[in-house]
Amino acid sequence: MHVVGWSVLRRLQFLCLRHPVNQNITAFLHSMKIEEAQLDKVLRPGVQKLCEIFSKHGHELRLAGGAVRDLLLGKIPQDLDFATTATPDQMKSMFESEGVRMINAGGEKHGTITARLEEENFECTTLRIDLKTDGRHAEVQFTKDWELDANRRDLTINAMFMGLDGTVYDYFDGSNHLKQKLITFVGDADKRIKEDYLRILRYFRFYGRIAETPDNHCPHVLNSIKENVEGLSQISGERIWVELQKILTGNFGGELLIKMVECGVGPYIGFAPNFDCANVRSVYTKCEEAGISTKEMHHMTLLASGFLNEEDCIRFIARVKCSKREQELLIHIVRYRDLALHATSVKVIKDHLADLIIGERRHKDITVFYVSELLKYSCQLPYLKEIQEWEMPKFPVNGNMVGEKGVPRKKTKFALNDLLQEWKKSNFSLNTEDLLNTLDVERYLY
Repeated sequence: MHVVGWSVLRRLQFLCLRHPVNQNITAFLHSMKIEEAQLDKVLRPGVQKLCEIFSKHGHELRLAGGAVRDLLLGKIPQDLDFATTATPDQMKSMFESEGVRMINAGGEKHGTITARLEEENFECTTLRIDLKTDGRHAEVQFTKDWELDANRRDLTINAMFMGLDGTVYDYFDGSNHLKQKLITFVGDADKRIKEDYLRILRYFRFYGRIAETPDNHCPHVLNSIKENVEGLSQISGERIWVELQKILTGNFGGELLIKMVECGVGPYIGFAPNFDCANVRSVYTKCEEAGISTKEMHHMTLLASGFLNEEDCIRFIARVKCSKREQELLIHIVRYRDLALHATSVKVIKDHLADLIIGERRHKDITVFYVSELLKYSCQLPYLKEIQEWEMPKFPVNGNMVGEKGVPRKKTKFALNDLLQEWKKSNFSLNTEDLLNTLDVERYLY
């Protein structure tokens, strides 16, 4: 037994668990304990100081949500969120009196105060109930009832708390659902979704993280999702995109994407009515058979499998407002996937790279990344290795050289493109003199 760790646990138990819990659930709660070795890794100096401050001022503090879930899964959470009976004003007064720095004041209206201790940020949120919601925002009221706070959370596996002695407080059977790999909402699924329609996507994301099989959904959950998909139209594209990209690269990404479309989610997150579920299934299956992990592929590469044309891509981009690089990658995959799928030699891919980097003056490293993703999409692994190791020779001519040959300035671009095609034909071997000698100047004079 780790003597130091055990002494820490004893002290924290005295500091943080002075307040009695509901007698009806005490026996059940105290039968659930996190292993001491895990706790030692969580109870960092900053956590200990935080707990001491709350206890000193007479407020209860527990670890909340995802960190508890991860601990029950045997993982060590890096981000720790805390729930407390203290109000935001009480926390501010308490931290000020203890000389603790507070940051990110924007969370205060939701009851969150972020304390900076031992070079770490700790979000501490007052227990609350949602009085009124519109599917995006909530009007809240603070409470001291832990079960009421748990009741307003989304999934049962995310609605647990943990005392700093390792006692798990589980009001909605989340720990058993975690053991069963079952993903379901707290209480009434329909009500939980209506409180925040983004929970539809969060459901699929956590299904991919926790479930053991691709299609073990609770029928009543899927029915509630189908009945509420229109609510996603109220959710910002940025929030949708954050969830969607995690779904794509998680477990069962292809199956979950298809299930989402079957539930009617597609039109409300920017998918075209003819989103190609068959090709999604095909791409994920081929990647799996080729030994390509979807976790090693960009999420946009995977999503491209569902789009039939560039117009559909543009509509989706307008909905989710993803980054410029993500936009370019999606369009690149859809535009050039047939070229990669039907390539019979790596020379085809090298020529493609030359057209982009030299012909279109694209950034070399970014272009190699796009083409690498294209080759993963098409499962052209031998070509992928060659392309990543290939050092493209420097194009041996420039506009000034072409001009010195007598090509008018306004025709320089066309002449350089013709020379690029000749250089590609020579397998990138022609030097400056030989390449310029192929130039038929007269054709650019008229």
